Amino acid sequence: MSEENIRSHFLGQAKACDVLGSPFTARLCRVLARTLDASTKTGRAILGWPRNARADAVALRLCGALHALVLTGADDGLAGVYPPNDSSEDQIAAVLATAIARSDARIVAGLGNAPQTNEIARSAMLLPGLLTVAREADLPLDLCEIGASAGLNLLFDRFHYRYGDAEWGDAASPVRLMPEVRGNLVALEGALAVRHRVGCDIAPIDIADTAARLRVRSYVWADQTARLARLDAALSIAEQFAPSLVKADAADFVEKALARREGGSNFVLYHSVMWQYLPEPTKAAITARLERAGSSATSRMPVAWLRMEPLAINDPFATLSLTRWPGGATRHLARCDYHGRWIEWIG
Repeated sequence: MSEENIRSHFLGQAKACDVLGSPFTARLCRVLARTLDASTKTGRAILGWPRNARADAVALRLCGALHALVLTGADDGLAGVYPPNDSSEDQIAAVLATAIARSDARIVAGLGNAPQTNEIARSAMLLPGLLTVAREADLPLDLCEIGASAGLNLLFDRFHYRYGDAEWGDAASPVRLMPEVRGNLVALEGALAVRHRVGCDIAPIDIADTAARLRVRSYVWADQTARLARLDAALSIAEQFAPSLVKADAADFVEKALARREGGSNFVLYHSVMWQYLPEPTKAAITARLERAGSSATSRMPVAWLRMEPLAINDPFATLSLTRWPGGATRHLARCDYHGRWIEWIG
């Protein structure tokens, strides 16, 4: 990509951050767009990025690497312009170049990691879909999540949820999810039983690893303290109930999981805001394997595909979509905020 396109990518990310309620990260991205240069290894790595910067989420990689410096106390000057301080773009710019130069090698190393936010509030978008599957199949669920990161959303039934006046889940849970409800009442009827659950990621996060735990925290935008608190609460649950995770290519994982399915349960593949990062051949392979399994699905051995993803690349919201076999019909159940702040139930 050209340098102009790289800078445009940072400005585009700034707009997205403003929309998603992170004015600080928006300001940081705008400063980076205008101040990055070739005087540091970081600047050269970013401005000479060899692939599609948007697809690789380069702006978020850099924001995460900078946030990690603050979280570890490695740069007091940079921390001084981070939340809770309400710093202007000029104040951020005044310390940013020095901070990058001081930790140049460490920041470049951080750019090698794709962002893995493991946003906990997305569970509040997925739950009504999982309840729909359980209600309509009347079978226990065998859950498989791709792009599971640290696997925290596999623990969704250990969280507490409130949708307006309706509640669901563990009343004593430290994870409290209360999305704004738009449109129709969210469907929470029926019992949900999980027989088996497992997640996969190309680079699963082991929360027992201090560096990995820091990395997942660093991708939470610094001024969104409620998101960070939710993450920390979910991490505390995962310490007691470690999610089952495997390192695998998503298409291979789905193929093997489908081959193991048994009668008397509903196989459910689910994922949230990760499909866009998969190569096209991987997407095609997953879709084909689900359709092949669906062609032999029965009422006692059904298959479901639940995903919270944008229908188009520039959609301002994600859509909760459900495909069920036998039949293979797809329904759009809800429109969702990408970070789980609101849900509009349409299913």
